[in-house]
Amino acid sequence: MKALLIDAEKQSIEPIETGGREDLPGLIGYETLEADTIGPEGDTLFFDEECFLRGTAGRFQIDSIIPVSGRGVVVGSADGGTTLQDVVSDVDSLSARLKYL
Repeated sequence: MKALLIDAEKQSIEPIETGGREDLPGLIGYETLEADTIGPEGDTLFFDEECFLRGTAGRFQIDSIIPVSGRGVVVGSADGGTTLQDVVSDVDSLSARLKYL
């Protein structure tokens, strides 16, 4: 499925392909995942739940959600986040909503 990888240290957003939820820890770098819905289309940001405890380099914030440290993956979701699907946002639209801290 299509997703977007945010890397706060590199200050980059990259389109990627992922097989599903099982790939997310490898992309983010940690097993402790947390998720926040970031738009009405169902896009969801997955990130390391313990990112600030680890002192991970780089931070970013999408809209007014709590800032995240390290990497995040944005994927589409349905059924209240139960089913993952292709991301709706593209690099340009997400970039307009994201700031690096």
